[in-house]
Amino acid sequence: MTKLKHFLLLVCIAGCFAACSKDKSDNGYSGEIPKYEIPAAAMAQYKLDTAAIRKFVTDNNLQNMKKDENGVFYQISAPGTGNHHFTLGSNITIVYEGKLLNGTTFDSSKGSEVSFPLGALIPGWIIGVPKIQPGGKIRLLIPSVFCYGTRGQGPIAANSNLDFTISLNNVN
Repeated sequence: MTKLKHFLLLVCIAGCFAACSKDKSDNGYSGEIPKYEIPAAAMAQYKLDTAAIRKFVTDNNLQNMKKDENGVFYQISAPGTGNHHFTLGSNITIVYEGKLLNGTTFDSSKGSEVSFPLGALIPGWIIGVPKIQPGGKIRLLIPSVFCYGTRGQGPIAANSNLDFTISLNNVN
């Protein structure tokens, strides 16, 4: 009976250590950044978004555009350097430009650095920015379900897919 108790204690301790470990890949993308589940009610829109983005990629002959497991399309033009561990609390310093897929610029840092906590941004950025390191540059084509969805925001209409170019200058 004592051996069984010791075995169970050992299993519990190992389980605690396993639960505390970080799922971290070579690019610093941590398991602390959530994998986003698309609600069933948004799945039809997500499929429309994905088809529109694929057409945009084809029509514009975008090379090396990938789609990650969440459904965000990305193209890394510079990976950056380092192995920063991103969390939702990471403060990122970036230069960015946001466009609609029709080419209309709706937001830009106008070449100046701006800083944000990663967790305060739209899910598409939370998913995409950790794919690069400081000094890196990424283009994100984000389905509306990972942006502003059915509510829109300012000049961004509801169900708009967004095109961001982001240069990551620093992470704290």
